[in-house]
Amino acid sequence: MENTIVAIATATGEAGIGIVRLSGENSIDIVKKIFIPFDKKEIDKNSNRMMKYGHIYDQEELVDEVMTCFMFAPHTYTRENVVEIFTHGGIVCLKRVLNLCLENGAVLAEKGEFTKRAFLNGRLDLSQAEGVIDLIKAKTEFSHKSAINQLEGHLSKKIKEFRERLLDILSFVEYSINFTEDMQEELPLDNVILKTENLISDMESLLGESNKGKILKDGINVSIIGKPNVGKSSLLNRILRQERAIVTDIAGTTRDLIKEDIELAGIKLNINDTAGIRETADVVEKIGVQKSIEASENSDLNLVLFDISRELDEEDEKIIELANLNKSIGILNKVDLDKNLNVEKLKEKINFELIEISALKNEGISKLEKSIIDMFFDGKIEIKDKALITNVRHENSLKTSLEFLKSFYGDIKNMVPLDCCEVDLRRSYELLGEIIGENISENILDNIFSNFCIGK
Repeated sequence: MENTIVAIATATGEAGIGIVRLSGENSIDIVKKIFIPFDKKEIDKNSNRMMKYGHIYDQEELVDEVMTCFMFAPHTYTRENVVEIFTHGGIVCLKRVLNLCLENGAVLAEKGEFTKRAFLNGRLDLSQAEGVIDLIKAKTEFSHKSAINQLEGHLSKKIKEFRERLLDILSFVEYSINFTEDMQEELPLDNVILKTENLISDMESLLGESNKGKILKDGINVSIIGKPNVGKSSLLNRILRQERAIVTDIAGTTRDLIKEDIELAGIKLNINDTAGIRETADVVEKIGVQKSIEASENSDLNLVLFDISRELDEEDEKIIELANLNKSIGILNKVDLDKNLNVEKLKEKINFELIEISALKNEGISKLEKSIIDMFFDGKIEIKDKALITNVRHENSLKTSLEFLKSFYGDIKNMVPLDCCEVDLRRSYELLGEIIGENISENILDNIFSNFCIGK
């Protein structure tokens, strides 16, 4: 019999309500030792899912006035008996109730242990369980919707569909191997080849959405780059709608990365305002410039600023070389001033679009924001009832599964004996199973659930 676990399920600190949660066969009996319902009625299966008002006692001492919900297996989050005690939100109340549960036979839950039990008891598959932590950590509207889709099983259904189609192909291959041994003739493989081609296409399509899925979950890493005094900090302030960065006419004001997050059209932007990129003898500024270059190289998107009132120079040329290596949007700033930059000459040197703005007068910012979303989502973000890959583990398993399937496909097209091809097909099937938690190692499980908070 597994231990009955207990944890504080709400964040610590002053609040109106705090929750102590228990799960396990003895959870109801443990709480009955410390909880006295106001109506004095016996707590049994007639009390299932009912909130009962009463008091928690430490022997004769009143600890707190609470509401308690008793939930009997199997219709609970973990498919075990579960009790949730709603105390006043002070940390002393919560800890007293927690300690009383521990003294009466419960053990302290590990990180994510409630959700791990839900997975082990078959209520959730592993990808759905990972959707729980994504839901808890969601910072934007779309990351929340994406996590809900995963929790509701949209990805699981797609993976299970792929596995069913793989199993269909695998069954034919195994039958063909046995058939040719008995009948000394081969079965036609045209149908298998067609099914494999279609499955490869569908798996590639899902894998192709992984970049969008990760952006929905984690956001777009954006670096604002350019030479000193082109308006990088002013642009950051406009995007953030607040005066976050110091703006002066003195070149080199920003010497370190300024990192800020903002929600744009439901997507999180992780923005770096960087030091101006130029040659400098100043030791501190030189470190800042190197950080700027590294941030640019590691970003999903660079916003490359040019001062339209100044001619292109060697510093701009070096920045253009850097920007051309990554996904970038060029920004012609200070359109409120006289134009001295040769835009046509600039267009010949770059491989990214240009947008005109005035950070000072807040002109062109909305167009820039729209271009950012268009670049990553083709103008619209559609995630309703959609399976998306948002998790690196899922992406790696799907990618490797696809590689084995393609290897199988290449072999049968080249008339390699079926008993040699079958190994790759079976491995492809197993790798898809890892996404939903079949044949997964204990070490991987422990690593996944260690990212959860205690109490979930």
